[in-house]
Amino acid sequence: MGSRPRRVVVTGAAGISPLGNDWPTIRASLRACRNAVQRMDAWDIYEGLNTKLAAPAAGFELPSHFTRKTTRSMGRVALMAVLSAEQALREAGLFGDPLLKSGAVGVSHGSSAGTHSAIGDFGRMLNQHTTAGITATTYIKMMSHTAPVNIGVHLGLTGRVITTSSACTSGSQGVGSAYEAIRAGKQIAMLGGGSEELDATASAVFDTLFATSVRNDEPHLTPRPFDSARDGLVLGEGACSLLLEDLEHAQARGATILAEVVGYGTNSDGQHVTQPSSETMARAMHLALEDAGLSPEAIGYVNAHGTATDHGDVAESQATARVFGPRMPFSSLKSYMGHTLGGCGALEAWISIQMMREGWFAPTINLEQVDPRCGELDYLVAIGRELDVEYVMSNNFAFGGINTSLIFRRWTA
Repeated sequence: MGSRPRRVVVTGAAGISPLGNDWPTIRASLRACRNAVQRMDAWDIYEGLNTKLAAPAAGFELPSHFTRKTTRSMGRVALMAVLSAEQALREAGLFGDPLLKSGAVGVSHGSSAGTHSAIGDFGRMLNQHTTAGITATTYIKMMSHTAPVNIGVHLGLTGRVITTSSACTSGSQGVGSAYEAIRAGKQIAMLGGGSEELDATASAVFDTLFATSVRNDEPHLTPRPFDSARDGLVLGEGACSLLLEDLEHAQARGATILAEVVGYGTNSDGQHVTQPSSETMARAMHLALEDAGLSPEAIGYVNAHGTATDHGDVAESQATARVFGPRMPFSSLKSYMGHTLGGCGALEAWISIQMMREGWFAPTINLEQVDPRCGELDYLVAIGRELDVEYVMSNNFAFGGINTSLIFRRWTA
């Protein structure tokens, strides 16, 4: 494949999300400015858990070939990941292709953790001193790389497996690492993405930090990214896979190209696990711009991480304003589907690509009064905005001070 950098394009994409499991359904929810947040009455049993809000994934059915035997090593997080990966391959026209077993196709996918109930089974062993409930597949369901491993086994992939278990940047690092592998000529194609299943224990992580929304009786009014009245995040769940492919290979087989991946930047704050640094966030965006060979003026829209947390929104918006200035159109998809953790980087990248292709960008819903501490930007509100742009940027930031920035180019034949 040579040593020169390869161009990388997206030829397939699929996801499972709180807004729906296909683009037309998701688009309809975005156009209606309607979120998917609901009160989780089942969480009332947890003493001390303040938030009762979440955005579960839309219902999905497994195809008939997802048998008990083929899914016995999969918890919900892996099931969603595998289903999205298979659908992305089908859209790309590569499902069942001999290329998949040639070693030229790999997977780069992450989640914050494996299936929570399986983790709980081992927790019971520690607390009750019994292995009751632990089976041969318990560890496979709980391990941090359960999603990419199950994707590889299910699809018969023999290329590299990259596990990007980095909380809120799992999905974006999954896409970014896939891009880098193809660009370097190490793989012809990669399934890049991320996934997360919903569980009360995950909400408890943020609840203990007083970072969750407690508008438990007003699910339609929260989360409120960048709004003065925001009171925290709402967790969601889902999975998304992008099929990234070497441009020459995609063109040779006549594939439909959704977008080109042109830039990726990632770094870390190196100073605090939960308090973000605006300076290094901005540097990650500059790294992506440098990778793409673009000036800030080339970017037409930035998809925000936008969690609706107090410090996170301020740091991110200030960083974005530092890089792009006040003219940048800016909005957060988490206002619709909550924070899908390991899935958000891939889901938001996919939706950003689709919005760029259609020339309409969703607003941040529930954003009524921008927090004066936030950076000066062109916040999209109300009914969204029609924009004709060539490049979009999608950003994500995680615990541990991990920062990511992806840039996609609209494809024109």
